[in-house]
Amino acid sequence: MMTTLTIRNLPESTRRALKARAKRNARSTEAEVRAIIEESLFPPDRVKLGTLLYEFGRKYGPIEIAEDDSPVEPADFS
Repeated sequence: MMTTLTIRNLPESTRRALKARAKRNARSTEAEVRAIIEESLFPPDRVKLGTLLYEFGRKYGPIEIAEDDSPVEPADFS
C-alpha cells in the first residue's frame, strides 16, 4: 500500500534546494524526497541482521538448540 505524506510550512529555501538536488539527480522533486527518506532510514552501509548472525556463527561456531526443555550450557564468549 502506498500512502501520501504532506509536508506543511516547508521553507522556500528548502524547496529550492530540494528542487535543485532533484534536477542534479535527474529525478522529479517527489522522487528525490522518496530517495532522501529511503536513504536516511535504510542507509546502504547499514549492517543487516543476517550479516551479523553469519559473522557471529563464523566467530563462535554453531548454536545448539535443545529439542526439549533440558537446560543448555551457556555460551562462552571469552
